[in-house]
Amino acid sequence: MIIDFHTHTFPRQLARRAIARLSDSAHIRNYSDGTPEGLKRSMNAAGIDCAVLLPVATRPAQAEDINRLAMETNAHFRETGILSFGGIHPDNTDYRTILKTLAAGGIRGIKLHPVFQETYFDDIRYLRIMECACENGLIILTHAGFDISFPGADFSAPSRIRSACRQVRPDKLVLAHMGGWGCWEEAAESLADCDVYLDTAFTLDPLRPNTDDIVCEHTALCREKFLQMARSFGTDRILFGTDSPWTDMAEALTLVRESGLSPAELDAVLSGNAARLLHLTEI
Repeated sequence: MIIDFHTHTFPRQLARRAIARLSDSAHIRNYSDGTPEGLKRSMNAAGIDCAVLLPVATRPAQAEDINRLAMETNAHFRETGILSFGGIHPDNTDYRTILKTLAAGGIRGIKLHPVFQETYFDDIRYLRIMECACENGLIILTHAGFDISFPGADFSAPSRIRSACRQVRPDKLVLAHMGGWGCWEEAAESLADCDVYLDTAFTLDPLRPNTDDIVCEHTALCREKFLQMARSFGTDRILFGTDSPWTDMAEALTLVRESGLSPAELDAVLSGNAARLLHLTEI
């Protein structure tokens, strides 16, 4: 089994517009159309059995619709292989009710995006949400590091993640993009002793511009550094992810398989760690 721990889709009526907007802001190409059907086609082409959806609430009012759709998605998990996390915004004053409802409804975790939500990761609003999420047994997955669409925005810098971990000590915190997109040296130095998971999304993959007249200034995480970080943090803490639709799922899978991890380490990274964290046997 192959589990992709980091994917995105949009409601069918919004997908085309959302993909166009995000592609333009980041100047990168997309590899699927952003719909659940497009994700499933990509999964099938890559040989991926299960994908975790990570919806982002950019406004407090979006959480209700996002979470209703997440529960509808999960009701069909056995047919589709697609499992959705819930969404929450730091300005949701009823965050306790939201998180309890998600847990009661069988949602496995929540997605935070400090850059899109314009909130520092060690802000008290996130700390309260993380503390409550832990009380309810929810996984917390957050964007980590910089974001290609917002150069220099340090809302989820490794130093802020370390600060939050010292205050809350979450037991199931997943840091996207190997702990800090575009600032991997800082992530390796600041976070290796923190009790966190890392996902591989959008790290080893080459960044391809969406038009020929753009020269990409960003570089991927090199194979040697990836392997060093994976073993420093512990390969039992690494989760395969693609960030689909922003990477080719088959190519992302190949890059991890060819990274130098041993067969046993690959089994853990590609499925074992995620299956354990998600309690897939209970679904």
